[in-house]
Amino acid sequence: MVSEHAKLRLAIVGRPNVGKSTLFNRLVGKKLALVDDTPGVTRDRREGEGRLGSLEFIVFDTAGFEDVVDDSMEGRMRRQTERAIGDADAVLFLFDARAGVTPLDLAFARLLRKADTPIILCANKSEGKEGQIGAAGAWELGLGECVNISAEHGEGMLDLFETIVDALESRGIDPFANEKEDEDAREAEAFDPDVEVEEDPLKPLRVAVVGRPNVGKSSLINRLLGEDRLITGPEAGLTRDSISVIWNWEGREIKLFDTAGLRKKARVESKLEKLSAGDTIRAVKFAEVVILLIDAVQGIDRQDLIIADRAIYEGRALIVGFNKWDAVEDHNKALVALKEKLELHLPQVRGLPVVTLSARTGRGLDKIMPAALDAYRKWNRRVPTARLNRWLAEATERHPAPAVGGRRLRPRYMTQVKARPPTFALFMNRPGELPESYVRYLMNGLRETFDMEGTPVRINLRKNENPYDND
Repeated sequence: MVSEHAKLRLAIVGRPNVGKSTLFNRLVGKKLALVDDTPGVTRDRREGEGRLGSLEFIVFDTAGFEDVVDDSMEGRMRRQTERAIGDADAVLFLFDARAGVTPLDLAFARLLRKADTPIILCANKSEGKEGQIGAAGAWELGLGECVNISAEHGEGMLDLFETIVDALESRGIDPFANEKEDEDAREAEAFDPDVEVEEDPLKPLRVAVVGRPNVGKSSLINRLLGEDRLITGPEAGLTRDSISVIWNWEGREIKLFDTAGLRKKARVESKLEKLSAGDTIRAVKFAEVVILLIDAVQGIDRQDLIIADRAIYEGRALIVGFNKWDAVEDHNKALVALKEKLELHLPQVRGLPVVTLSARTGRGLDKIMPAALDAYRKWNRRVPTARLNRWLAEATERHPAPAVGGRRLRPRYMTQVKARPPTFALFMNRPGELPESYVRYLMNGLRETFDMEGTPVRINLRKNENPYDND
């Protein structure tokens, strides 16, 4: 039954490489899921807002089904798929019409026949004579008539829409119930003068967890959520694409992004790994806060610094989490050494917030979100122009800009042009000659004075004096 005030939930399931992610991308209208000919690209459940005609829903892309129930990676992937089936209002079961019905399809069909959820059988890749012949064998699966579709080419989408609606209505479920409620509410707000229209709620805070492979990113998110939402294990590189999960923390909606581990570029060889790396970089670009997770036992690697530098380049709020802290012997010595290395190699964001934690035991997890919210607050910092220019006068008097070619450089006026990250315009004579060291001096002063430690700060140099001064 569709829950009250929640959208319909559809799960796309099937054995590996039948086109589940291709259908997912078509339904959500964008390429969110990685698609490759390699079987087993999808390992975790991915969610997105989908639409088919007038039907709106949440759609799950799931890992390819394997007929194993042990603690292997395939067994863990199967449990994630079973959980998605349990959470769904209807299931789209795909098989490859060109390959025909396989023993693995039959095994999956036996499992689905036990589910108390409408099952919609879809013969994907059914375009052409070969696909039509393969689709005709769908009766073997014992799930009734199938819908012939082509997720890649968009064929059969109207038939799929009608089949979903019929399957839900036959179970007494109104697939459009929530849309009707929303429409009634909008009409009431528009025509009833006594109805007070509430402001839009805060958008979820977007937090991406990044790092090298096998540092515990998925384990951290599972521990924060309080459930095994993401596949974890000793194998490096389990996460292949960025998975987003909505989570409520103390009344605030958080959108957590689990990302693929980033290796050195020279070691990234396969097309799939290149796609995964690109997906992680996109997650960083669209996040607001980035948590860089580092293995505290192995220490800070050059690749960690490259990942941090990428987050800074994109202007994201950044915090560092030292995971596996329970396995560190001398905590004080280790923390001092780790912080010194951060200060040495990332001087452009002095004062980066650091949290020591253990995703395995839960130690230190209570500090993660307060640190993330504090970093987000600093990332949104706005400084009044009058305060900025009083500070600029004091800073340049205390440490004047150098003279170049016998003429002193004179920073005259500063204003903040944007936040997220804090960005300032500095008006002066000959801006192209101001040394980078002096710009860093001003950046560090801004951070220290206006409580922006650890935040990327940008200063744009402009040739002009105070634009409000007509002298």
